[in-house]
Amino acid sequence: MGIRKIIQIDRDLCDGCGLCTTACAEGALALDEEGKAVLVRDLYCDGMGVCLDVCPTGALTIVEREGEEYDCEAAREHVVHTRGAEAAAAVHQGPGAPSAPAPSELTQWPVQLHLISPEAPYFQEADLLVAADCTAFARGSFHADLLRDRKIVVACPKLDDTGPYLKKLVDLIAANRPKSITIARMTVPCCGGLSRLVEEAVACSGVDVPVRTVMIGLDGEIVLDS
Repeated sequence: MGIRKIIQIDRDLCDGCGLCTTACAEGALALDEEGKAVLVRDLYCDGMGVCLDVCPTGALTIVEREGEEYDCEAAREHVVHTRGAEAAAAVHQGPGAPSAPAPSELTQWPVQLHLISPEAPYFQEADLLVAADCTAFARGSFHADLLRDRKIVVACPKLDDTGPYLKKLVDLIAANRPKSITIARMTVPCCGGLSRLVEEAVACSGVDVPVRTVMIGLDGEIVLDS
């Protein structure tokens, strides 16, 4: 045992929603008999904190403390036992080897939010995808799952100068009245800024448009689709 990063649960804040238990590919979290999230075993927790951003109450934090070292083989066996072999594949998710290149679903250029024009005709009444730039790298099937039949704008809420983004998004939504908006973001906390940006832009635009949020984990799996 040694000092390492590991999940900690505040039982007073936990509302028993269970989102963290499904977000954790290693099966390190479960609900106890009182309906509260608990850490099953230290060695199942990889300390990466993928579960943090799906918690609606802020009950989860990463702390540094003494604990069993993360054991990916033990975690895989645990998931096989509790969820089945297919779910266990996510514990050791690695790059695939497709037999043929996957086709691109990109139908426009540019894609960066700071470069696009809100008046571009291809945005008119389109299904719009607003994506954090890391999502396309994290999810191998990004084009097929998210980009297909959509127009896209890409931004990084952490590293970009997002000052002009709100007005540009408001102008884009107001001028083009998209049929839908899908936000694709990572589970990491810094991506939360993208969701807030889109929600504020929709509110300011005065356009009634359905907004969907797809949250992608560090292993490329979709952990939340709402």
